[in-house]
Amino acid sequence: MTTATAVRVVVADDHPLFRFGLVAALAGEPGVDIVAEAADGRELLAAVERTRPDVVLTDLAMPHLDGTAAIRELLVAQPDLAVLVLTMHEDDQTLLGALRAGARGYLLKGADRTEIVRAVLAVASGNAVYGRAVAQRISAFFTQSQRAYAAQVFPELTAREREILELVARGQGNHQIARSLYLAEKTVRNHVSALMNKLGTTTRAATVAKARDAGLGD
Repeated sequence: MTTATAVRVVVADDHPLFRFGLVAALAGEPGVDIVAEAADGRELLAAVERTRPDVVLTDLAMPHLDGTAAIRELLVAQPDLAVLVLTMHEDDQTLLGALRAGARGYLLKGADRTEIVRAVLAVASGNAVYGRAVAQRISAFFTQSQRAYAAQVFPELTAREREILELVARGQGNHQIARSLYLAEKTVRNHVSALMNKLGTTTRAATVAKARDAGLGD
């Protein structure tokens, strides 16, 4: 049963049994209207062109045209289309590739019906949705990238000094930093003095400004 305001969805997955189960699960939701199915990337492009849905729920590993490439093509033709990925792949390369292509959400297979329905409705409303495990990987990736970047722009600092500089750039005081890193406050003060000396700054405010100019503390 659907309503006049139901979110129109195209489901794409190359595994017939999984696709059947997914469609059956979503079809019982009053706020969702399954308007087409696709078994590969090319079928997905054709189905979207034919039905003009609000949301595409797609796997990534599909024949003829993989999901990431299909997402790029879909969003060129329909920039406002909300794409939600539902896949078994959680490696950084696949995840970031889908997000760069324009996916608005990313769930792993194994998510329950309630989570999938909530995600479909959320991306249809313009929100971004990530499963817990995916959100943790995204956070870890950008944290690691930020640390690697800090090592490039401040090579004179030790790893510990860069870690403390990041927290200083976030506006944390020595007491907060000491608690976060399980260090003595005196140790933190010594590290801050050392890194300020290496950076050539004489005040904490100047240190924060220099770190933020380099992209830290966001």
